Amino acid sequence: MPQILVDHSAELDFDRAALAAEVHQAITEVIDTTVADCKTLFRPAGGHHVGDGTSGEAVVLVEVKILAGRSAEQRAELTARVLAALRARIDRPAAIGVQVTELDRDTYRFVHHPGR
Repeated sequence: MPQILVDHSAELDFDRAALAAEVHQAITEVIDTTVADCKTLFRPAGGHHVGDGTSGEAVVLVEVKILAGRSAEQRAELTARVLAALRARIDRPAAIGVQVTELDRDTYRFVHHPGR
């Protein structure tokens, strides 16, 4: 169920597999889910702009989508752990944002489509 969307400056070089593994593990320790249920999508952005454009900072924006019903404390803990994982892997100046959002249990559906 957890979906992790990582939008980042295309030129930013970091270990995506290690980040996904650490984030997936953190999610299982904070909410009731399994690593096998976690899905991360990395989306390099062709262009970015921070402030007036003179800082040279890269951008990393992460959204962690989880089913509704977790406490504010759990969501805050998850945000802190994802932010720490990013800070440990990004070795250049970067504007980093992390948001945990909730998916509506009544309307969210996910399937493993076998193809045709």
